[in-house]
Amino acid sequence: MSKKSFFVEVTDTYGGEANYSWVTRHKITASSERGAMRKVGRYSGLSWHCVDKYSDFQRWDSESGATCAFIEEFHDVRHAHYTINTL
Repeated sequence: MSKKSFFVEVTDTYGGEANYSWVTRHKITASSERGAMRKVGRYSGLSWHCVDKYSDFQRWDSESGATCAFIEEFHDVRHAHYTINTL
């Protein structure tokens, strides 16, 4: 399987909803969304599981539920203006 670039936003939650009182953004090269989230897990030290799949992105929650992540394919035009960590 060929590798793709993914855009991942990680943020805190409040009452189960994304809160955005803080956020980190990452560009990750991986074969799949699951592979990209495994890299996020190694970086963050958290365990993640997919809770929602939409047509163009997925939501993953940490095991504690205190944080969530949104993942989609990386697009230069849409994501270039963010400060991004490359993992």
